[in-house]
Amino acid sequence: MSDASHSTDIAIIGAGPVGLFAVFEAGMLGLKSHVIDALDMVGGQCSALYPEKPIFDIPAHPQIAGQDLIHELAKQADPFEPTYHLGQQVTKLEKRDDGRFTLVTTKGTVIDAGAVVIAAGCGAFGPNKPPMDGLEDYEGSGGVQYYVKRRADFAGKNVVIAGGGDSAVDWALSLHDIAAKVMVVHRRPKFRAAPDSSAKLHALAETGKIEMVIPYQLKGLKGENGILSHVVVATLKGEERELEADHLLPFFGLAMELGPIANWGLNLEKNHIGVKQATMETSVPGIFAIGDIATYEHKLKLILSGFAEGASAIHAARAYMFPDKEFHFEYSTTTGVPNE
Repeated sequence: MSDASHSTDIAIIGAGPVGLFAVFEAGMLGLKSHVIDALDMVGGQCSALYPEKPIFDIPAHPQIAGQDLIHELAKQADPFEPTYHLGQQVTKLEKRDDGRFTLVTTKGTVIDAGAVVIAAGCGAFGPNKPPMDGLEDYEGSGGVQYYVKRRADFAGKNVVIAGGGDSAVDWALSLHDIAAKVMVVHRRPKFRAAPDSSAKLHALAETGKIEMVIPYQLKGLKGENGILSHVVVATLKGEERELEADHLLPFFGLAMELGPIANWGLNLEKNHIGVKQATMETSVPGIFAIGDIATYEHKLKLILSGFAEGASAIHAARAYMFPDKEFHFEYSTTTGVPNE
């Protein structure tokens, strides 16, 4: 698809779960989609950061792994034959006098689109790394990891997890029954994770299945030739402990950068794109933003919220492209979907 020109109804920037569902919604309205993503695969953060992490708040799925969710969303979009432009980033986005848009990617792909939906998640993201000397020495060997792609890699290992948010708590819960030992390092007893998850963590700690290393913070690492052997932690008073460890998983969130999106003339609010909640339209008519990158009053950052935002954006995009065309809304139970 590189060095080629294409024309489509909707250009979707971001192939994560919300972007994939937008493909489905567009297809149900008879609109064709082209999807662009900087990663060389669909799935966004779900595939890149936590493919095996269980997700519990997807309707009709009491539990589903990140990659399994992506598989089902891609399958749901398949009947509408979206075109994917992977491993490339949109560097240029311009609105023409006729109201349509021209997008250009890092691989020279040029896309003419009637409307644009930005579903770029966190934009360009990377982990917030703890300020520790020699951290990079253990990254290559897997001693220090910022994402978990395969639970099996931690079977029978001593794992130190640092952080107090959802990722730290969720992975402690997920790995405790496969690792030899899981130790959770946090500076205070209270966690920022979902209350139910925090309660489960403390319950496992009471039975000795997880060790809570509180109140401590990361201080240093010990090992030889890039192979981690111990994680050094300390209290604010300077009291130190050495934790025997094969792996350190520091979960301190993601560093978010909008990248080229920052130069597209949109209404930005602290590395997010401000939108009208009813339509998800940005300050530029015809450009919409959905998912984590979009913000509005009382925004709830959940995948299921992103799905609803995608539906709203696609319906609004259709009205933008065909303002004089009458539209009769029908439920999917009536219309069905094309045969695969």
